[in-house]
Amino acid sequence: MSDLFWLSDAQMARLEPYFPKSHGKPRVDDRRVLSGIIFINRNGLRWRDAPREYGPHKTHYNRWKRWSDKGVFARIMAGLAAEHGEETTVMIDATHLKAHRTASSLGVKKGGGGRLIGRTKGFEGLRNGPGDRFARKRNTKLHAICDSQGRPIDLFLTAGPVSDYIGARALVSGLPKVKWLLGDRGYDADWFREALQDKKIRPCIPGRKKRKTPVRYDKRRYKRRNRIEIMFDRLKDWRRVATRYDRCPQTFFSAIALAATVILWL
Repeated sequence: MSDLFWLSDAQMARLEPYFPKSHGKPRVDDRRVLSGIIFINRNGLRWRDAPREYGPHKTHYNRWKRWSDKGVFARIMAGLAAEHGEETTVMIDATHLKAHRTASSLGVKKGGGGRLIGRTKGFEGLRNGPGDRFARKRNTKLHAICDSQGRPIDLFLTAGPVSDYIGARALVSGLPKVKWLLGDRGYDADWFREALQDKKIRPCIPGRKKRKTPVRYDKRRYKRRNRIEIMFDRLKDWRRVATRYDRCPQTFFSAIALAATVILWL
């Protein structure tokens, strides 16, 4: 059997309502082109290395770039995620995604908003052994809200050094009507707890060690937070998500949205 990925009829039926309308000349077979785009992103291939069964690699790249610029892949994920039906618990967290040097090469166009790539401190070499030293690593940070099943509802991209607070500020307004929000100590801030209370959401967030008054939280419920960490791990199984090669942040965000759609929403 072939190892190539092909979208099923049921998956295409869920995706087609979000496709942009074709003007003039009809588009090339959507199933073949999108299956090829998924295969390339999942396996971290160059566009020219796409298997022949998917057709010309230029067709895949042009479709990928055009739909990424229009935000089509992000809208697909958002549309499918809107059907989550979650009423009890959501989770918030963030993870770093390594940026390849090609993603930050060349200059940034004026008014482009930057690459959303920064440098954070990380170990290089053996930990506590020969060659152990800190190095500044290029990366991008993905902030996410997911439901109780570990499916992403909302995503937000920033440069690596940006704090969790910034991601929380961007995501808090779009939180669904639920009873609980689970988060780690990085989200222990009075303003965030107050924002959740205004939405009638109970925070299950451990207090920082520097807090003078300890914060109570449901430890049993908090253990379920590992589902958002599992979600990040599954997204990073896609090589063009785990390592960022795209200079344009919108194109890289499309790769993340596509991975989340295929893995968790189809």
